[in-house]
Amino acid sequence: MRQQLPTPTPPRRGLSIPIRNWPPYKVHSATHYAILLPTPHTIAMKQPKTSPAIPSRLQRRTFLAMAGAALGTVASGSLWTPAAHAYDVTLSPTNPRLGDTISVVISGAAAASTAPVVSVNGTDYPSFLVSGNRYRALIPTSPLDTPGRLTLNVSAAGSSRSLAVNLANRSFSTQSIWLPAGSTDLGTDHEFDRVAEFKRIVTPERHWQGALVRPSQGYVSTVFGVRRYYNGEFAENYYHRGVDYAAATGSPVVSPAAGTIRLVGRVVDGFELHGNTIGIDHGQGVLSIMIHLSRIDFVNAGQVIGGVGSTGASTGPHLHWGLYVNGVAVDPVPWRFDGVE
Repeated sequence: MRQQLPTPTPPRRGLSIPIRNWPPYKVHSATHYAILLPTPHTIAMKQPKTSPAIPSRLQRRTFLAMAGAALGTVASGSLWTPAAHAYDVTLSPTNPRLGDTISVVISGAAAASTAPVVSVNGTDYPSFLVSGNRYRALIPTSPLDTPGRLTLNVSAAGSSRSLAVNLANRSFSTQSIWLPAGSTDLGTDHEFDRVAEFKRIVTPERHWQGALVRPSQGYVSTVFGVRRYYNGEFAENYYHRGVDYAAATGSPVVSPAAGTIRLVGRVVDGFELHGNTIGIDHGQGVLSIMIHLSRIDFVNAGQVIGGVGSTGASTGPHLHWGLYVNGVAVDPVPWRFDGVE
């Protein structure tokens, strides 16, 4: 004879249960869980029409299945629920293209003992305090990157999260450059070592505000990202790492933003490829490099730093302005017109 189990006593109509604090937690019991919500709420429990007798084991399975569908997944008898993040992440631009600089702003992580870190494809990029509880990291992209889904991993306040953004493709033109005989192998180890050392500079203080200043009033003769043939041979893994402004020799060159001059290279010191060069540190991994200068001036803040020239590997007088972010040459144009905040 089947034993009739007692009918469970239903909750009283209109019973209100205050529920506070988020995220959900598992009570350390084989059968009990506590579900806690982010702000004070009440749940009104109404009298069910019927209260069928359900064995306790079936009750547990039914509850776990419902809780798992609503809050997480059920695996090996345990309920796993995603923890609420203590910070927000904002990406700009939201639709970046190859060559763009992606600004990653982390808000609400001021309580962390260390600044947040953003990692992309195994490379860590530092963040710096902007204001209050907001940090910003700058992620460079280049024409050599693969377009498509780009995953950013953010580590802050003792937790990590992943965000994906679509890195749009972009068409870059090609250009043929013919250099005089003997100029195709220009460049010295001293020159390359000093430029590479400059590109690694990352200092904590920010010196730029808003859009950057046009460094020369000459017309743009070569845009960012152009691929090149030198004397008929395609340059693999090369793209034009800056913007060229054609102007008369000696025309003034100004700094795009405030900063500290960290690199001065001269032809007489072995700068055969770059020519007379000035490197400026704008802070937080943002650098400008001005090459092919005809002269290098003694400067104070906001003054002219040099003159347009054709020193080094150059076919005519122009300023080459390269903008680097965390060691990668990025497109200066968005920095010039929109600014990166």
